[in-house]
Amino acid sequence: MGLAFTAFVQIKTSDHSESWYRKFVDVVTPFPEVMECYRMAGEYDYMMKVQVADMGAFDRFYKKLVNSIGGLTDVTSTFAMEPLKYTTALPL
Repeated sequence: MGLAFTAFVQIKTSDHSESWYRKFVDVVTPFPEVMECYRMAGEYDYMMKVQVADMGAFDRFYKKLVNSIGGLTDVTSTFAMEPLKYTTALPL
């Protein structure tokens, strides 16, 4: 598929209003690169799992993201080097 580059993007915002939250969801949801997105407790407000082809594709995604919504105070990305475990099976 050519989408071997996995990034985890952590986001902080200065705006915690309902209207900003709705705009953020409306902006992020259509991005095909975003595989998962969570509202978090702790140091960061949101976290996304992003799947792209390579660093260049991630850079394009990053620029599109940060230019699509205001109020972002910190966007930190980390990159997976090797998947050690992946499953969708629930421990029932």
